[in-house]
Amino acid sequence: MSSFFELRTYKIYPGKMDEWLNYMENTIIPFQVSKGMVIHGSFSVDGDNETYIWIRRFKNEEHKNKLYEDVYKSSVWINEIAPVVGKLIDRDAIKVQNLKATDLSIMK
Repeated sequence: MSSFFELRTYKIYPGKMDEWLNYMENTIIPFQVSKGMVIHGSFSVDGDNETYIWIRRFKNEEHKNKLYEDVYKSSVWINEIAPVVGKLIDRDAIKVQNLKATDLSIMK
């Protein structure tokens, strides 16, 4: 598989969207970028205070696996970030889709 995007959709616990967005933008995204993740977008859904969507880009499946290892098996993620995440989102409701850009897509 060549380069692709990962579309992630999260269900945020009621009343936690502002806290989630703050944590994503000030902790999670900077941490993941420091490990090499490429974040193409971070979105809340207008009029929906329980849905959050973000898009990451990977060179290939091996690249994704390496970055997953670097991020999700790090002591910072396990001991500091993951416990907070579990209080803000419904992990059982996470949806992940891999997307391949079409010829006319400006995101490549």
